[in-house]
Amino acid sequence: MTAHANSLTARVSSSREAGNGLWSMTTGDVRVMLHALTQLGHDVGVLLERAGVSASELDDPDRRVSCKAVGTILSAAQRARFTPNIGFELARLTPFGSYPLLDYLVATSESVAAGVEQLARYMRLVGNPTEISAHEDNDNMRVEIRNAPSPFSVEYSVSLMVLHLRTETEGGFAATYVCVRHVPDDEHALARGLGCEVKSRAAWDGLVFPAAVWQRPLRRRDSVLRRFLETHADQMLAQLPVRPGVAAELQRALARNLSVGSTSIGTFARQFAMSGRTLQRRLAAEGVSFQQVVDSARKEAAARYLTDSTLAICEVAYLVGYSEPAPFHRAFKRWYGMTPDSFRHRLTLIRSY
Repeated sequence: MTAHANSLTARVSSSREAGNGLWSMTTGDVRVMLHALTQLGHDVGVLLERAGVSASELDDPDRRVSCKAVGTILSAAQRARFTPNIGFELARLTPFGSYPLLDYLVATSESVAAGVEQLARYMRLVGNPTEISAHEDNDNMRVEIRNAPSPFSVEYSVSLMVLHLRTETEGGFAATYVCVRHVPDDEHALARGLGCEVKSRAAWDGLVFPAAVWQRPLRRRDSVLRRFLETHADQMLAQLPVRPGVAAELQRALARNLSVGSTSIGTFARQFAMSGRTLQRRLAAEGVSFQQVVDSARKEAAARYLTDSTLAICEVAYLVGYSEPAPFHRAFKRWYGMTPDSFRHRLTLIRSY
């Protein structure tokens, strides 16, 4: 059984995305997972050490943790204390609000249908390559999960969806069955936890539920708050590369270096062990230029730093690579159509709800 668990979790680091070094998690998302592992009785300090990740790294919101390291953490946890269906168990121990923006974008929607649409639209905000789509199939709705980086990710995502929608409809949501391409550790236990049949070795990953459930209202529906959140989320989405690749890796590297070093193409080309000309070609193949990625990194960092009320706007300007406030104000207005002061005021309104 432990060998199977190791196989399940190890595939987190052997997927197509991980193999190309393109998938990683934010430190915030890793902390969510570690909190759940703590509740299962694990010493997360030991798990981080096994993965070569220091606890101090997790305090840096700009850092990301590689898929390989995440897989090592999970495999080490399973070797130390085996937990059947660990994807489901971690989802069960992940409370609503652990992914604050994404959770509230879903929960403030009018219905299950609108909530799933929000999930499909904004999934990229948590740095997960998983894609979600919904299709009508006779009298049923089929929610399909594609491009998940591992069987663990499938089990975790499906379980979170079922458990949270059940709560947000006050028990009114129930899946007819769940499909997974892998074989769960304990299929019967997983079925009991999800409250529906589980079909393993399926041709696709996802869940099916009656079309009538599609229009079930969500208990936290709030159109005013949702519109505020969507404005902020859309701004964040606009900053993200459309697809993973060297542009995504470059933007992450820039986020760590905007205020402390050169933003020349040669500096980052050396980090990626390639020439500046090769980096330019790789970026051009993805439809972007080096300067566009720099601009996008500055835009994303500016919005993030402005959420910290202790930072003066002139300090934010410096942190994103501007030596003077005036060019930063001009760039910010170009990015967001408003001044940094107005942007910060809008974030304050969002928090007040």
